[in-house]
Amino acid sequence: MEYNYAKRINHLKASEIREILKVTENPEIISFAGGLPAPELFPVDEIKEVSRIVLEEAGTEALQYTTTEGYLPLRKWIAARMNNRLGTQFEPDNILLTHGSQQALDLSGKVFLDEGDVVLCESPTYLAAISAFKAYGCEFKEVPTDEEGMIPAELDRILDSTPNVKLIYVIPDFQNPTGRTWTLPRREHLVKAAMKHQVMIIEDNPYGELRFEDEPLPSLQAFDHKGCVLSLGTFFKIFCPGYRIGWVAGDQKVVEKYVLVKQGTDLQCNTLAQREIAKYLEMYNIDEHIEKIRKVYKRRRNLTVKLMEDYFPEGVTFTRPKGGLFAWIELPANVNARDVLIKSLEQNVAFVPGGSFFPNGGRENTFRINFSNMPDDKIEAGLQSLAGVLREFV
Repeated sequence: MEYNYAKRINHLKASEIREILKVTENPEIISFAGGLPAPELFPVDEIKEVSRIVLEEAGTEALQYTTTEGYLPLRKWIAARMNNRLGTQFEPDNILLTHGSQQALDLSGKVFLDEGDVVLCESPTYLAAISAFKAYGCEFKEVPTDEEGMIPAELDRILDSTPNVKLIYVIPDFQNPTGRTWTLPRREHLVKAAMKHQVMIIEDNPYGELRFEDEPLPSLQAFDHKGCVLSLGTFFKIFCPGYRIGWVAGDQKVVEKYVLVKQGTDLQCNTLAQREIAKYLEMYNIDEHIEKIRKVYKRRRNLTVKLMEDYFPEGVTFTRPKGGLFAWIELPANVNARDVLIKSLEQNVAFVPGGSFFPNGGRENTFRINFSNMPDDKIEAGLQSLAGVLREFV
């Protein structure tokens, strides 16, 4: 039978990370591929207790439908934490709970993008955001990006010369895939440029609390007085990804549009998961838990950088992230990271080639590694093995 699919299906292809993760299900593989948290840090015993209490105290409510916006005490907590940490001024009505920031990206496409609209993004950018937006028939313009963020003159040039720009998508803190963090002047310039051109900014911030050094920087929301910034957050990296709870935060009029499209997508997020997270936040100190995560990830970041400095051949450069989960490696221009991956998998070591992080293609001489998931001994063995493979190409 010939299936008559919607046109948007033609824009979609399988996620490269998901395909690689299938390979890494082999327990012999040392995987630097996925952005997975360290499972040994999940608070399993505390969650057992939380689950018991939620079911005993409010079992019928926890197993019932809830509002599309999400459980009010959890939205209150998110708003207060963002206000205290990031300089925002949110109320619960500024928050919509979503099935992770990935659903928030998809809802952003539904709310804002028509066929032929343009999304500006960093170069490179998060590949799952590319997939989410591409489903709505948009085009991408990559804004030249350096260690401090989008280059202001290039951003202004593209905004001045490009019609139909609907969204600017950025990850200012410990960016996926590069691990870079935007400076304060770059953040402020972006928001001013977006307000001038009346373009919405999607600020994705799944890693912001995983800072290993220096002081936190404000959200883009802190510079926005026209309602042009929407911030995405998640409990995936600071708590447990299995709960699948994230959020959209922004101007209430815009959040209401997200509520409408979410109602047509899944009606609501998991009621039990929302209540269990809220009860955990009430009973336990999330900051102590995050500090435990930070200490482990900082040690693994330090180990990863030192091993790359000691073993990677000359001609290979890499970022030294101040937080988050990822480092970004650049090879000489004539080396294709996909070829390196094939050889690396023969040594049972996996990573993600960088070409897929560029929505318009190119830059196949790059790749991303994750340092949060593997224990120290496997990081050491895996990077030494990868260094040996790189010496065959460089």
